Formats: sequence, structure tokens, C-alpha cells
Amino acid sequence: MRSLYSLQMVVMINLAVAVLCADKYSRSDFPPGFVFGSGTSAYQVEGAASEDGRTPSIWDTFTHAGYANGATGDIAADHYHKYKEDVKLMAEMGLDAYRFSISWSRLIPNGRGPVNPKGLEFYNNLIDELISHGILPHVTLNNYDLPQALEDEYGGWIDRRIVKDFTGYADVCFREFGDRVSYWTTVNEPNVFAIGGYDQGISPPKHCSPPFGTNCTRGNSSSEPYIAVHNILLAHASAARLYREKYQGKQQGFIGLSIFAIGAVPSTNSTEDIMATQRMMDFYIGWIANPLVFGDYPDTMKKFVGSRMPSFTNHESELVRGSFDFLGVIHYSTCNIRDSPGSLELKQRDFNMDIAASISNYDDFFTASEWPILPWGLQGVLEYLKQAYGNPPIYILENGQRTPRNSTLEDTSRVKYLQAYIGSVLDAIRNGSDTRGYFVWSFLDVFELLDGYESGYGLYYVDLDDPDLKRYPKLSRDWYSHFLNGGSVSPDAVIELQKNFSALSQGHFFQ
Repeated sequence: MRSLYSLQMVVMINLAVAVLCADKYSRSDFPPGFVFGSGTSAYQVEGAASEDGRTPSIWDTFTHAGYANGATGDIAADHYHKYKEDVKLMAEMGLDAYRFSISWSRLIPNGRGPVNPKGLEFYNNLIDELISHGILPHVTLNNYDLPQALEDEYGGWIDRRIVKDFTGYADVCFREFGDRVSYWTTVNEPNVFAIGGYDQGISPPKHCSPPFGTNCTRGNSSSEPYIAVHNILLAHASAARLYREKYQGKQQGFIGLSIFAIGAVPSTNSTEDIMATQRMMDFYIGWIANPLVFGDYPDTMKKFVGSRMPSFTNHESELVRGSFDFLGVIHYSTCNIRDSPGSLELKQRDFNMDIAASISNYDDFFTASEWPILPWGLQGVLEYLKQAYGNPPIYILENGQRTPRNSTLEDTSRVKYLQAYIGSVLDAIRNGSDTRGYFVWSFLDVFELLDGYESGYGLYYVDLDDPDLKRYPKLSRDWYSHFLNGGSVSPDAVIELQKNFSALSQGHFFQ
């Protein structure tokens, strides 16, 4: 009853804030200490995929098999060699923080055992460069790129042995970097990682089974997503306990886990659609947040998934519960949810079937050239986390606008998107949300999960046809910099910013 009440409140908030999101504000309106940053992840930005001792991750295997539109991260934006240039751009923009991930197979090539000196050197240099420019490093330990060695040896995240190996990897990171890194996210969006990688087979390690996925050579869509998340939660909790017992007292840092959180709105006001939307919230958000806050999965999930749902022992429940100092939120868009009770009648079910709900605009998430601007969806997610999970500290670790990559540097739609969504964060804070930071995805145009190099989210365009991979600032970069440096932002300010955006910055490659 508590969850349904929370959802009904969110629905009302969604309707109300649709016309109330702040449209004129400045950085000074946010609480003191609020962090504004931008981010990337290792495989998507670093390049140097086979240099200096790095071994393949499951991302390398996936892309070299021809997926992701045939694109790879072999070179990407070459951040590995150009990090000093990139950090200088961050500082010029005025970023408080940079969120990046560590490539496990660059640091520990076999997944466990000897540390690669060159990998250690790179991340030490990157962290030092950030700090020397006054930029706070926010580090994610694993973003989809599990070492292929561990996948080959025992199946990676679907085997309990991963808990020990991940904890050992985390120990190296805490020991080597924790004197300068204060914010650790263990695993990036495990809910969507599990759905894409172990149910639908559209992302690494490409596990799935018919009829739920295509072209997979192994996997079980009915059970593996739940097993993978279960082991991720145990690995996270083990790493968090290690950090708290061995490092946190001295290093004074914070550790958390990120959740991909779609905005979910009932297609109608019917009780069935409202309950279906609550199931969507339980399956996407509660799947991760419930164990972290309450020590167990949502009752709805246990009921609908049945014996395929792993269970925590009493000891594991105590280990997982409370094993976070903050929750990371990854949010891009909002979907309309409709009840789909027929799904329960099927003997073969996967994650989407288990929810017994349909997303009316689901395909748009994969095919839309731009996300619709629905900032109240993010505000609704923050309000839901506040009401359902006791208002935990929140960092919005990814939020941004997708556009065709080779379109224009005058990315007005991204500016409008960022202005609306940052305004919605401000409104959520004013309504009591304990949100403490916001990171734009992404700092540069990078290799993207859904389509390689077809789309971009970056504040900077990277010219892939230039041997030097030159970076070009977009209008959104200027807007964000204006805001970060204390300027007031409003629809009128966007128009003025466009006028001042030099036509010369468009570049020949857009002509």
C-alpha cells in the first residue's frame, strides 16, 4: 500500500510540475556544495584498446563480433593519449567534477592477480591532472566492461566467484587511488546492464534465449538477468564493506551504486495502469534500491518472478542493506505504462514479460534521434526515491540529450533539454530531495551503447575524420559553462547565446 500511495503521489506531482519546472535560475539557487560535472566511461572514450598491457573486455568481444553498427572503441576519442588536453577543456568550462570509469582489464589484465603498471600509471596521471585543475574525480569501478578473461573462465556476473574477484579489484582501486578519490560508484546501472546483456542480448556479454533475444549462442533470458543482478549486489556490498572497514575512516570518501531510472507514467488513470506503473518502478528501481535500503527484493518481483528470483540469506541481506552512502541516478526519458495481464499466462517469461506491463513508446528509446523534453519525469523519479526509500543522498550521474552525431554544433535541442532538466532538479531539491550533484552525459561525443558513432550526447564534438581527433565546442558547452560560472539561464538567454555562437565554430565537416 505504501508503494502504491507513493506512486499516486508521483503521478500527481508529474502532472503539477509539467508547468512548474524552473525556467529561469542560476547556479547560486542550488545548495552550497552542490556538484556539477560531466562524464564518460572507459571503453567509450579511452581508446588504446590493445596498448600498454590492456586485455580485452566483454565490450571488445561484443564490438569485434560486428555489433554496435560495426563500430568499436579501439580508438574512440583517444582519451588515453589526450587526457591532458581534455582536462584542460574541463577546467576552462568550469566543471566541478568529472565522472569516469576504470577499465578493469587495463588495470588488472587477467581480472585478478598482478596489476598492470602502465594501467596504474594512466589512472594515477588522470586523477592527478584533474586535481591539479581543481576538478573532483568521481570514479565508477565497472561500466559494462568486465574482463573477458573472467567471462571465459566462469561466466562472469552469473557465477558467484565474481564477488571475490570484484572485491579484489576494488581493493586495488581503493588502495591506489583512494587518497585522491572521494566518490566511488561500484557498478554502473546493473538493472539495464542485466536486461541488455542477459535477457535481450543487445549489449555485452550478449546472453539471451529464444524467443526473447536473437543471435545469441548462450544464455537463459528467464533466469540470468536476475542471477547477474544478484551477484552484482553481493559484489557491491562486499566492496562497500571492505571500503568501510579498511579505507573509509582514513580516506573519508563515499561509496554507492547507480540505477537506471526511467520516468514511468500510467497511460490512463485506471487502477490497472497505475498498478502496472508501480510494477515498472519496482522492477526497474526497486530491483536495486529495495535490497540496498530494506535488504530484500520487492514483494511484487518475488511474486511475479517466483522461483527464478534468487534469494538472500539472512547474512547476505544484512550485508547488502545499508551498503551505500549515496545512490546514483541515470535518467534520460519518461515512458507511458499500460497494464498487460496476458503476459502472466505465458509459460516462458523474461524480465519484460514478468512486469506484465507494456511501454507504449519503448521503441523510441532506441530509434528516436532526440529524446522528448519531459523534465517532470526526472523530478518524479527523485520524488519517488524520496518517498519510497527514505530520501537517500542522490547524485544524478547521467542525464543528457541524444542527437545525430554529424548534425550541428549549434545543438539548441540539447541546450533546451539541459536547461529544463537542471531546472527540474532544482525544483526537486526545493521540494526536499537530497540530491547533491548533477552530471551531464557526456563530456565528449563518445562510442555509444545503442549505436556506436551514429548519435552523440557530447558537450564537445570529436571529429573522427581528423587524425588528431580534434574537439569542437558545441552551443551546449557554452551554455553549461555560462551556467557553471554563475550566469542566469532562461529561454531568453538561450536566444542570446545562439546569437553569440560564432558561425566559424560550425566547422567544414557540417557544410
